[in-house]
This record gives sequence, structure tokens and C-alpha cells, in this order.
Amino acid sequence: METNKKFKLVSSKKTRYLLPNIITLGGVCLGISSIKFSIDGNYSLAVTLILLAAILDALDGRVARLIKGTSDFGKELDSLTDFVSFGIAPVLILYFWELNKYGKLGWAIALIFSVCCVLRLARFNLTKNDSQNEWKQNFFEGIPSPVGGLLILTPLIYDLADLKLNLDIKIFTPYLTVLVAFLLVSKIPTLSLKKIAISPNATVFLLLLIGILFIALLFFTFETLLIFTFAYLISIPVSLFIYKKQQKKYSEKISVDDHEDIL
Repeated sequence: METNKKFKLVSSKKTRYLLPNIITLGGVCLGISSIKFSIDGNYSLAVTLILLAAILDALDGRVARLIKGTSDFGKELDSLTDFVSFGIAPVLILYFWELNKYGKLGWAIALIFSVCCVLRLARFNLTKNDSQNEWKQNFFEGIPSPVGGLLILTPLIYDLADLKLNLDIKIFTPYLTVLVAFLLVSKIPTLSLKKIAISPNATVFLLLLIGILFIALLFFTFETLLIFTFAYLISIPVSLFIYKKQQKKYSEKISVDDHEDIL
């Protein structure tokens, strides 16, 4: 007797791989849509979509690890999505808003940022975790591409926030874009917070903080983004200090262990 075979899009053993990839694809759709809205002159919605894409980018990897749905395909898809959503879309938004006024130089700056972003992603894909230096997993080399995509939009975000501080931040747009492009490919350590242990007693306060953050983004989107960008820029020298401190501590530990082996 012949058994009926049900059509399955993927094997039942691999369905857990779908959810992270769906989240990733949602991010690339948001990134591409942001370009469309920037062409239409709707910059507030364009920036909001980049923010949503960054949130999805932060979720997809964590969801994949949580449900054990990580895969090589997902890793490559995530990198391609990051390049579109944070290496192309933000700088095009910026180009349509301000950089186009600089003519060929403005387009060159846009290209420099995109090239630096793709180089950063390629280096990240080739980086292998060193089991002997687990403390390094709490740091990125350079700034991550989602953060870079949001940082270059700071002048536009300030303009949308309409703070009326009589500051012409538009003039800093090309300089900030080049600076962020350099930070993408630099080896300056920045905090990743992937391996930070959270005390059970602090979980409630962390959830409360996340809730307050989402409320702030909901009602004061651009003002909250401004605070985030400035706070992140301030955190870079702090990250460097923490990195150097942990590196020194690890070097001293290695030297002590080597000395004991000799004895």
C-alpha cells in the first residue's frame, strides 16, 4: 500500500532555521523600502525603517542561537542584508538629503562609506573566535554596520527632531560620514556585550529599562536616537580603556602561567 506523502517546504528537522532567516529578510525589505521613501522625500519614515531594520538585525542572531537555528546560509544572508540595510540604504538617504549638494564629492563620500561597510562585513565573516581569548568575544573590531548606518544619519535625525537649538549640523554631514566609514574598518575595540552575564536579580530592572527605551522610541523617536548616537560615541573610548585593561590582565595571567611551567 502506497503511503501519502505530504508536501513540505523544508524538512521538519530544519524548520527552526526558517524563523531567523525570515527576520533577516524582513530587515532587508525595510532597508530597501527606506531608500524608496527617501526618494519620495519622506525622510522621517526612511530613518524609522532603518531603525526597525537595526532592531531586527539585533534579534535574528539571538533568536537563531536561542532555538539552535544557526547555519552557514543564515550567516551569509545576514551579511548581505547588513550591507543593503546599513551599507547602502543609510548613505543613499543621506545622499538624497544633503550629500548630493556636494556634487561628485558627495557621491564619492557615499561610495567610500559603502566600500568600508562591505570590507568590515567581509572581515567579520572571516574572524574566528579564539577559545583561549574568550574575553575578546565581548568586543567588536571597529563599529558594527547597523550602528554605523545609524551614526551617519545623526545630522538628519537632528534635523527631524526639530530641537531648535540654532545649530547648523548639516555642514558636518560629509565629515561625519567619512569618520564613521573609518571607524567601520578600524580595529578600535567596541563593546559587543554578547557574553555579558546578567544577575537574576537584575533581570527585572533590565526588562524595565528596555520597556522605557521602547516607550521613548515610540513617543520621542528622533530625540531618543540622538541620545543613543552620542552615548555610543562616548562609549568608544570607554570600550578602548576596558579592552586595554582586560588585555593587560590576560597578558599578566599568561606570563604567570608560563613562569609556573618553567618552575
